Amino acid sequence: MPSAHPTRSDQSARAASGPADRRRTPGRDIAVIAVFAGITAALGFLPAFYTPISPSPITAQSFGTILAGAILGARRGGLSQLLFMALVALGLPLLAGGRGGVGVFASATVGFLVAYVVVPFLIGWATERVGAPYRFVPGLLINAAFGIVVMYLFGAVGMMAVMHLSVPAAALAVTPFIIGDSIKVVLATATAVAVHKSYPGLLPLRGRLGRDAASA
Repeated sequence: MPSAHPTRSDQSARAASGPADRRRTPGRDIAVIAVFAGITAALGFLPAFYTPISPSPITAQSFGTILAGAILGARRGGLSQLLFMALVALGLPLLAGGRGGVGVFASATVGFLVAYVVVPFLIGWATERVGAPYRFVPGLLINAAFGIVVMYLFGAVGMMAVMHLSVPAAALAVTPFIIGDSIKVVLATATAVAVHKSYPGLLPLRGRLGRDAASA
């Protein structure tokens, strides 16, 4: 006969999964998607910087894409940045430097703009696979792999397609972003740790607690 009193495993699983279940309503999903689209848009008010060796500006907005995936997960993180890009396509000047409209998707930055939607989905997917609790080192590795490596891959391909750059030239064109993006990845990971600690249940559980919660 099962015990009438909840075990410590049951209590831990409920503590981690309960808040998420209460938060994951369609209305709240829409709200957080809109909030993170707004965060990326707000980062566009920070100045953009151009360098002599790259046609793409250095901006703060990739921080928002990394943060969206690390905090919201794959679906909501990707949708938040898809919403942001839809608003840009409609003509709102939300990109750094006041850029907007469908014309930006024919510019040298098109690869980065596509990555703004792909990267948070991949970060969220990998983060969900690792599961709760969110930890700094795995989060940092995930955010760096997708927020830098994949972002640069898309960006370089976009510059090669639009500006007909060679592979070495496209690789050189993304190098000005490395220092700034490394800082963004560290800050985004630290922010995600704090958010997940304050709002447990945003990620699925790892290990035994995850199996117990799934079978409950």
